[in-house]
Amino acid sequence: MKQRKIRVEEALEYHSSGRKGKIEVIPTKPCNTQYELSLAYSPGVAEPCRAIAENEELVYEYTAKGNLVAVISNGTAVLGLGNIGASASKPVMEGKGVLFKKFADIDVFDIEISTQDPEEFITTVANLEPTFGGINLEDIKAPECFYIEQELQRRMNIPVMHDDQHGTAIISSAGLLNACEIQGKKLDEIKVVVSGAGASAIACSNLYIKLGVKRENIFMFDSKGLVHNGRKLDASEPKAAFVNGDHDIPLVEAFKFADMFLGLSKGGVVSKEMVASMPKNPILFALANPDPEIPYADAAATRDDIICATGRSDNPNQVNNVLGFPYIFRGALDVRAKAVNDEMKLAAVYAIAKLTKESVPDSVMRAYGGERIMFGKEYIIPKPFDARVLTAVAPAVAKAAIDSGVARITTLDLQAYKLQLEGRQAKKKQLISSVAGSLQREGKKKRIVLTEGEEPKILRAAEIILEDGIAEPILIGEEAMVRRRAEEHQVNLDNIRIIDTLRSNDRDRYAEILTNHRERRGMTLSQARRLLTRRIHYGALMVAAGDADGMISGLNLRYDETLRPALQVIGVDKRYSRVAGLHIIITKQGETLFFADTTVTANPTAEELVEIAIMTADAAERFDVEPRVAMLSFSDFGSSDEGNAPVVRKAYKLLKQKRPHLIVEGEMQADTAFNPTKVEEQFPFSAIKGNANVLIFPDLNSANIAYKLLLSIGGAEYIGPIMMGLKKPVYVLERDADVSEIVSVATLCADEARKNDTMPVG
Repeated sequence: MKQRKIRVEEALEYHSSGRKGKIEVIPTKPCNTQYELSLAYSPGVAEPCRAIAENEELVYEYTAKGNLVAVISNGTAVLGLGNIGASASKPVMEGKGVLFKKFADIDVFDIEISTQDPEEFITTVANLEPTFGGINLEDIKAPECFYIEQELQRRMNIPVMHDDQHGTAIISSAGLLNACEIQGKKLDEIKVVVSGAGASAIACSNLYIKLGVKRENIFMFDSKGLVHNGRKLDASEPKAAFVNGDHDIPLVEAFKFADMFLGLSKGGVVSKEMVASMPKNPILFALANPDPEIPYADAAATRDDIICATGRSDNPNQVNNVLGFPYIFRGALDVRAKAVNDEMKLAAVYAIAKLTKESVPDSVMRAYGGERIMFGKEYIIPKPFDARVLTAVAPAVAKAAIDSGVARITTLDLQAYKLQLEGRQAKKKQLISSVAGSLQREGKKKRIVLTEGEEPKILRAAEIILEDGIAEPILIGEEAMVRRRAEEHQVNLDNIRIIDTLRSNDRDRYAEILTNHRERRGMTLSQARRLLTRRIHYGALMVAAGDADGMISGLNLRYDETLRPALQVIGVDKRYSRVAGLHIIITKQGETLFFADTTVTANPTAEELVEIAIMTADAAERFDVEPRVAMLSFSDFGSSDEGNAPVVRKAYKLLKQKRPHLIVEGEMQADTAFNPTKVEEQFPFSAIKGNANVLIFPDLNSANIAYKLLLSIGGAEYIGPIMMGLKKPVYVLERDADVSEIVSVATLCADEARKNDTMPVG
């Protein structure tokens, strides 16, 4: 993927425009009234203070300590900039804070300490322990960084990790595991040549040994050459542990026996000729930044059997520390670990390596130019923007902390914890995962037919739906094509039923059902047979006949092209008089809102609005949400008779007659529906106390505009469209839906089918 070149003026503008820097502190509790102020500060704040004074562990309950990490540096070894000082390091530390927040929802204070005296640095940091749940040391020069980290780990009872050492070690170790598997090499047999003897090189080598590489097979080179017995080295120097051999050899000679090269030195120290001299199926990690020891393109062009990784985002196999530190600290914080030990680091290594072998989501492929990504020589490490890293690594680290005895919280429900982590990333994921969890516990799975079975996205989704125990997927498509596409995209079709409509034995039976159903609408048997060559009609007939429990379509169809056959074949639930479209909106604050009608009825009458409101309230209850229905308009409770305000007012009255126990109000403006203070002061009679959660719009225009504005500029997430009012569930995909969205829709479809079993559906 081509990367945009960064210009100096653009970088400076990015950091200086608007609010200076990249971070801010945002209150997490309301402080808008005198009472709330008294709770936040004096006198209310005294209560948690007293509680913590009696039991210090309660600091995790009443303060932000459990989600707060300090990113600390003295600026002595910043990126490729060297010893630039504490103040100049601050933009980097702020950036690290941004990454912690973005990837793992961890809050950060960056702290720059103006001293190069290790003892003074250690004392300063150690005294900060009451404030933070963890310490991330950053950009501290070697060899002082080793001593500083060891002393702080000894003196502090919270996780302390120098990321420059262990971050690279953890990510490159995961890459090494996968590279060895692909190249057919054994860890206890490979010879590793290391260029560089600083913090990262030492940490990588130590972790490789814990994975199974033999110490005597590691050959470490510094600026003076091979670290060997003939050199005068202080035994306390970390690199002294890696002396190998009795005399120096040139780096170029070492390449001739190197199964793996690890570069953590400087650009340009490796030539094409050196790469060409390596043994069969070599592994080359050129991790110097910003310029690797040899450019990726040069190494890859030199030989076909090489696996190459760099630290650059514009190359495959980027060894990026962001794959490690946010998730390691997330897991450590969530079990209140006292340290980050070797067991936790190794757990992260194995979790990252394992994740690389799983199917890559479309969202990740889109972020990297849309190219196909799968386990192999150019994909041995997950991509940094793969959201699954959080739920793969943090639980593994948390479990390792518990198992190794460094966690204060000693029990953990891993499945519940993964749901909690998904909620940190996206409330939508949390909601879908909760529904999926209940489906997984069901015995007999619901049968969901996917009418576009030849589409690669559908194929990958079907595999996940089956593997995750969500439902039993049924694919409609030309069987030979389906299998060919599945093979191309490495999709396992075992236990997935494929229906070829042109060869189906059920066509005649379905044609008779359709004819009988539509004979008073002019349908003949021959017309029914022709319609059944269309996959959308065939799928709908499967659902109508009871051979499937729900249907998903629309990836390559317009909304009405799916809706019309569903109405003709499956029909409207007798509880309702019509169908309507629903979008579930999850706001940035985590509120779940139900918007209707967003897709079907352009200008509903009062009676139609009543039906839409009832269907939407029923849908909310299906998600275990007590509906609080706001009938929206531009007027508040009779303040205007213009436009469609009278229609909405009439709909409210009819709805109260039909569903007297439903919490409903209207007509009301949108802000009134979310302003309890305004309601209390101006409309104390309102039945809605607090915020509404079911929003019924006066027409399709306003509903569609509202939900799309929230998505575009409000940072909300959505689920839908969900078709309400049919006898059996039919879900229409957005035309650009990715695999994860298809799986989400299938989850909701199966859940509705399951709940229909216990509901009186006509």
